[in-house]
Amino acid sequence: MKFKRTERIGAIVKILSDNPNRTYTLGYFTDKFNAAKSTISEDLLVVKSVFEKLQLGKVITISGAAGGVKYIPKTSVEENNQVLMELCDKIRDESRLLSGGFLYLIDLIYDPTIAAKVGKIFASNIDYEDANYVVTMETKGIPMAVMTAKAMNLPLVIIRKDTKVSEGPTLSTTYLSGNMQVETMSLPRRALKPNSKVIIIDDFMRGGGTIKGMMELMTEFGAEVIGTGVFISKVTKEKKLVDNYISLVQLDVIGDKIIAEPNVKTFRDEYNNDEIAAYSLAAENMINEIE
Repeated sequence: MKFKRTERIGAIVKILSDNPNRTYTLGYFTDKFNAAKSTISEDLLVVKSVFEKLQLGKVITISGAAGGVKYIPKTSVEENNQVLMELCDKIRDESRLLSGGFLYLIDLIYDPTIAAKVGKIFASNIDYEDANYVVTMETKGIPMAVMTAKAMNLPLVIIRKDTKVSEGPTLSTTYLSGNMQVETMSLPRRALKPNSKVIIIDDFMRGGGTIKGMMELMTEFGAEVIGTGVFISKVTKEKKLVDNYISLVQLDVIGDKIIAEPNVKTFRDEYNNDEIAAYSLAAENMINEIE
């Protein structure tokens, strides 16, 4: 069957977008579309140009016998800005405020569209070139970790609070949770290969106790944590228990006032316009309010 050029290009975009960071040989497309390599090469140039112009990510070609083409998700500065500002607007909704200063965020965390956008932002700002796994803690961190793993094309490993007989022997450690209670986390011994490198993704960080526990558990497995991403981090006077992490939104609740702003430190090297400077000033004012 012969395909028109528009049909081939549409199909190539669909295949690459659905399978980020996976290399496809020219032979794969020539067989699929019954077309010559020169024809497919021209199609790929069009796809690459469109992705770059619309800032939808990068389509790169790899030379050599084992080469081909692959799509790398990359969010633009403008897209990051828009996504995070829209999220902060939703978080600041006063109807989310619960007793004890807690916020209802489940609907945002479990929204697949939001989780997919957050996953792409993490994949665009965390160096995962040498990573073997994405690791998260059950349960609220799972949606964003799944989408991050998809964007990075890495397998997902989920740390549990309780052991499961069906998973075989496990390795456990204790950690200090956000509510200052000592809890246990466990992971099957078969979950990670020796000398693995991992990316940790979590939904919320208050003092960093949970993520610190995850890091210590990775050490027990002989794994190296090479990147950490947090959706929301709470602004506190105390120093976090972990360093070198990316946080997308910084949050605080003062009385009945919800303060949520994009964490400009995450993208400080990229943002240089007046609008982002205003966000930076708002974030600094937020921190000054609680000090």
